[in-house]
Amino acid sequence: MPEAAIVVIGGGPAGACVSTLLARRGYPVTLLEREIFPRDHVGESLLPASIPILQDLGVLDRVRQAGFVLKRGATMIWGVDRKPWSWYFSETNTSNPHSYQVWRPEFDAILLDNARKTGVDVREGCSATAVEFDYAQKAVGVRCGDETLPARYVVDASGQGGLLARQLGLRQWDDFFRNLAVYAYYQGGDRLETPDDGNILIESQANGWMWNIPLRDGWSSVGAVVDSETGQEGIRRLGARGFLEAQVAAAPQTAKMLQDASMVSGPEIVRDWSYRCRSLHGPGYILVGDAGCFIDPLFSSGVHLALTSATLAAAAVASALADPAMAGPVGQVYQQLYYKEYGHFRELARLFYSSNRTADSYFWEARRLLDDDPSLTPRQSFVQAVAGQPPRGYERAVLSHGLAPAAFGNSVAGVEAERQRRREQPLLPESRPRLAEGVILQRQPVLADGDFVWGYGLVTDGHPEGLPCSGLVAQLLHGLDGRTTVAEAIASLCRGLEPAAAQQVKPAAMEALQILYVDGAICASP
Repeated sequence: MPEAAIVVIGGGPAGACVSTLLARRGYPVTLLEREIFPRDHVGESLLPASIPILQDLGVLDRVRQAGFVLKRGATMIWGVDRKPWSWYFSETNTSNPHSYQVWRPEFDAILLDNARKTGVDVREGCSATAVEFDYAQKAVGVRCGDETLPARYVVDASGQGGLLARQLGLRQWDDFFRNLAVYAYYQGGDRLETPDDGNILIESQANGWMWNIPLRDGWSSVGAVVDSETGQEGIRRLGARGFLEAQVAAAPQTAKMLQDASMVSGPEIVRDWSYRCRSLHGPGYILVGDAGCFIDPLFSSGVHLALTSATLAAAAVASALADPAMAGPVGQVYQQLYYKEYGHFRELARLFYSSNRTADSYFWEARRLLDDDPSLTPRQSFVQAVAGQPPRGYERAVLSHGLAPAAFGNSVAGVEAERQRRREQPLLPESRPRLAEGVILQRQPVLADGDFVWGYGLVTDGHPEGLPCSGLVAQLLHGLDGRTTVAEAIASLCRGLEPAAAQQVKPAAMEALQILYVDGAICASP
C-alpha cells in the first residue's frame, strides 16, 4: 500500500510553494486546486522580500523572462502633502532593489508548474470540501468530490475561502479594517514619470484610498478600498462599475492617469477583508497564506505573506513528521512567526491609516482611534510596526507624511531615548545583569538551515515568537541573576575551554550582552 501523501489544499502561491519545498525533501505531495490554471486573481504587486524565495524555488528566471513590469518602489498621495511622493526599495535593500508588478494568472501558473515539475501530484479542477479527523482529532484525510484522500499531513492553502477556518470556526475578523475593495482592469492609461513609471500609485481620498498598478501590455489594476458598509450601500445604488468610477473621479491623480483609458475587465468586489485565525495549526494540519491571515493590501503584502508562511510551514511539517514529539511546539513557533510577520504589516497599516489627516469623513475618522485601541500598548505597536524590523521597502519616512497619533509618537521618542541612554551607558564588567521583566528564556524549536531543531528562544516585546539563541548565549543568559557580574558570567561560560577558544568567546559574549541590553531584553544594576 503506497504511503499516504501530504495533501495541500489550494494551488496559489502559498500552496505551490509549500508543495515544492516538501516534495524536494522527498515527501509524496498531492495538491488539490479547484480551478483550472491559469485563473484570474488580484494582488499583482510584489515586494523585494519575495525575490529570494522565488530564487530558492527555482522560478526567478521564468518570472524575469515573463516581461512583467519592474517595480522600484511606490508613489503615494497621502497625508498632509497632497503632492505625489515616492520611496524606493534601493534605499534599504541593495540586494534586491526592485520587485515586479506581475500578471497573477501567469505568475501563479509559473509557481504551480514548478511544483508539478518537482514531483507534486497536482490535481486541478478538484475542489476539497472537508478535512477528515480521527477519534483523537488529528487530520487524516481530505474529501474531494466522492473521494477521500488519506493524508499524512494536511496543509490548508485554500486562500480567503478558508476551508479549515470555516470548518473549525477559526476566523477572527479585524474590526479596525472594516473595508471592502472594488477593482477592475483598465487599458490605455498613463504611467507615472520615470523613474516611477513602474511604481504602484496609492492615493487617499475622502472615502478611502485607490491603488493603480501598472501591468504589462498597457494594462493597469485599479481598485478602491472603502468602508464596508459605505461600499455596499454605494454598490447597491450605483452598481459596481458606477461606484468604482465615482471613486476614481474622487482621486484627482488616479482620474488624470485614467482619463484616456478603457475598463477592459471587471469590476470585481472583495467583501471578506482583514482577519486572523485564532490558531494556525493542530494535530496533523497547518494553515498557510490567506487561509490563516489576511491583511489590508495597503503595503502589497499578500504574496509575500503567502510565500513566507509557506516556507516556514514546509520546515514545520517536515520537522513534525521527522520528530512527532516536536509537532506541537514547532506548530506554536510557526504560528508565532507568522503572527509576527502579519502583525508587522497590520501595525504599519494601522498607523498609516491613523496618520491621515487630510479628509474629514466617516472612513478616516473611524480609523483615527488608535490611541484608544486596547489591543496593543503604543510601545508594542511601535515595536511591531518598525522597531527592529528588517526593511520591506517602506520605512519610518512613510509615516512622516502623516500625523501619527500622539501616543505612538511618544512611544517612539521614549523607546529610542532609552536605547540611546543604554548605548551611552553600556554594560561594564562589574555590572550585574538580569533578564528584564516579562522576558523569558525558553527551550523551543528554532529554525536552522531550513529545519526546526531544538534550541532556545528569548521571548521579548519585539520577539514574541522567541528570538533564537545559540547554545553559548543561552548558557550565558541562564547565569544572569542580578547578583553575578558580567565578568563572572563570561568567566563561567569560558571555564573548561582552551585558551584560544576562550579568547574568541569573551568578546562575542560581551557583544551579545550589549545588544540585548540596548534592546531592553536585559537590565543591570551597577
